[in-house]
Amino acid sequence: MAGSDDLPESMAGIVEDFQSLSERDRLQLLLDFSRELPPLPRELAEHRDAMEPVPECQSPVFLRVDVEPDTHVRLWFDAPMEAPTTRGFASILREGLDGLTAPEVLAVPDDVPERLGIGAAVSPLRLRGMAGMLARIKRQVREKQALVTDR
Repeated sequence: MAGSDDLPESMAGIVEDFQSLSERDRLQLLLDFSRELPPLPRELAEHRDAMEPVPECQSPVFLRVDVEPDTHVRLWFDAPMEAPTTRGFASILREGLDGLTAPEVLAVPDDVPERLGIGAAVSPLRLRGMAGMLARIKRQVREKQALVTDR
């Protein structure tokens, strides 16, 4: 399994936490993350049309990416409480990427979901869902970074 030397500090810490645990404990940590996903701010909760659906996920997940003028990335996710695996993946991405600069987010390797070491505990479809979230985050960062730098 790949290390975490090429990850931003926030994401590296998460990957290292997962890699240091047994497979069973990794699943528990994923569930812990699912409970830590913050609720949407009111303005987003009232306007879910401002969020992008993530069809790669088995559960209905929506995300919103903003790139602030100082190029810091802000992330919001909406995932149902009854989908703890999906919520856990969303929470990991939020904790690991929110507040980073756009170049830092874009440099995150696409194999982060596999680096968590939970492939034997969750289905490949679920890992593809997390990979889909990461790909959509990066696409939105590229698009919105271009808008910020064009101003």
